[in-house]
Amino acid sequence: MLTADNLLVKRGAQIVLQEVSLALQPGEVLGVLGPNGAGKSTLLGALNGELTLAGGAVRLDGRPLADWQGTERARRLAVLPQSSTLNFAFTVESVVGFGRLPHESGRQRDREIIEAALDAADASHLVGRSYLALSGGERQRVHLARVLAQLWPGGAEQVLLLDEPTSALDPLHQHTTLQAVREFADHGAAVLVILHDLNLAARYCDNLLLLHQGRPHLQGVPAEVLRAEPLKAVFGLEVLVQQHPERGHPLIIAR
Repeated sequence: MLTADNLLVKRGAQIVLQEVSLALQPGEVLGVLGPNGAGKSTLLGALNGELTLAGGAVRLDGRPLADWQGTERARRLAVLPQSSTLNFAFTVESVVGFGRLPHESGRQRDREIIEAALDAADASHLVGRSYLALSGGERQRVHLARVLAQLWPGGAEQVLLLDEPTSALDPLHQHTTLQAVREFADHGAAVLVILHDLNLAARYCDNLLLLHQGRPHLQGVPAEVLRAEPLKAVFGLEVLVQQHPERGHPLIIAR
């Protein structure tokens, strides 16, 4: 389990994130929502150890995150940043294979996992192509396959952090990506995903954290968070909230 206790992050003298506490539970997807500048990517950077904390603590299985090093950490925690760039003409399967570097599972098993991860990310048809020849959305799906391969097949001891994994994707692949993330959690992994689409968050997340101006505004299940009043307060957006006619989760409609 990855936990954060009363996080405080500063840039110079400016506080950019404060008072955030959370626990990523095995088998659950926590969605992080908020307007631009709310502190979402800062939170992810704090949780993966990229940013130095001015206060609070992040722990993995009760140990400070800084105590987890090298392959031990890479086998437990994978991160998909908002943008991932490579400037070399690696093949798609080579890029996904980078996720297997912390493991010693053998070439045959690695090939099987790479194929499975590409299939989960709906990117199997890209095998053999140069990464540099791909569109932005195709690259995003390849990197999703890479982090899935890093933790494959997912388990109760593993944590996956994703920063806007659907940002460059068409509607179909937004759903296939989050279905893959949902299935990964169903295998036992704890997942945090930053999203902008409120309806995708309602459909695929177990719990939501709504950030506003670097602070938690509201945290709970989608039906508790995705209400007209907090959405107006945080996004400045007038919405209607109805129940999805088939699935039952909140359905957000802008007025």
